Amino acid sequence: MTGRARLSVVVVTFGSGAALERSLPPLLAQLGPGDELVVVDNASTDDSVERVRRLAPRARVLVQGRNLGFAAGCNAGAGVAGGDLLVFLNPDAVVADGFAEAIRRPLERGWDAWMGVVTAGEALNTTGGVVHFTGIAWSGQVGEPLAAAPAAAREVAFASGACLAVPRERWHDLGGFAPEFFMYCEDVDLSLRAWLWGGRVGVEPAARVDHDYAFAKGAYKWRLLERNRAAAVIRTYPGPLLAVLAPALLATELALLIVASASGWGWPKLQANADTLRALPRLLRERRAIQDRRAIGAREFARLLTPELSSPDLGPVARNRLLRAALRAYWRVALSVIR
Repeated sequence: MTGRARLSVVVVTFGSGAALERSLPPLLAQLGPGDELVVVDNASTDDSVERVRRLAPRARVLVQGRNLGFAAGCNAGAGVAGGDLLVFLNPDAVVADGFAEAIRRPLERGWDAWMGVVTAGEALNTTGGVVHFTGIAWSGQVGEPLAAAPAAAREVAFASGACLAVPRERWHDLGGFAPEFFMYCEDVDLSLRAWLWGGRVGVEPAARVDHDYAFAKGAYKWRLLERNRAAAVIRTYPGPLLAVLAPALLATELALLIVASASGWGWPKLQANADTLRALPRLLRERRAIQDRRAIGAREFARLLTPELSSPDLGPVARNRLLRAALRAYWRVALSVIR
């Protein structure tokens, strides 16, 4: 690509009026000639649309008649974008100085997708997503001090949708987000597809945004997280890897049912399992199409995954020494037989 890449920043809103007052001014100050802002409003009941039109009168605003969800909302925004580089930002993501220039840098590395460092006040929110071999995924370095952020760009298993950059042509080649995910794990699925098809995904530390992040989960969120975790595994994991992991995946489902029941989200977990069973014919069709384009071996794909349950949000389970030792041993055996 010659010249300065044109940015198309896509923001999906849903009752985001107050957040936009904080996030849009610093973003707009960094957009230059040829850059654009595309806002997709998912049928907000507050004044989100009015605030966008007041704060960013040149923005392209797509007002939806219903809540499409984050995934389909991003797809809609990308569908009308004309820039060279798509940048998806959460409506509460406040960009730091120099963000617009820094987010362009990975274009020179030939990456397929990347993210900036996402902070949450005085702590890190994510410096790149981590994926356990069971499909459980979380924000890397969440809660660590800002000084712990990487000093140089590096590759990561998945890039966060809170601040995601994808060259427009590559986005369309990847097919965008899977709209059925609605929200949660759509970034995991997209990133794993990029890797599977021979691409690379990374983080650019010089591009920073601050995100008003909250880990709290309600019943509906648990349902979406669990069904989308299963969907991402079914769609993207190569066959040899799935075969080796089948006992572990079954054991994980049984363990999660017990944990969910004890923690008050047993019903959402059962609903998620039912959602997966109903969607299985579609997921298997999608899997065939995705796996037909696979450009790397199962073993290479497996190296994106980890046996470590290192997320602090997983609580005592992640700190259980016996479980951690068992997962590491299982993974060593799995890697030894995958080709």
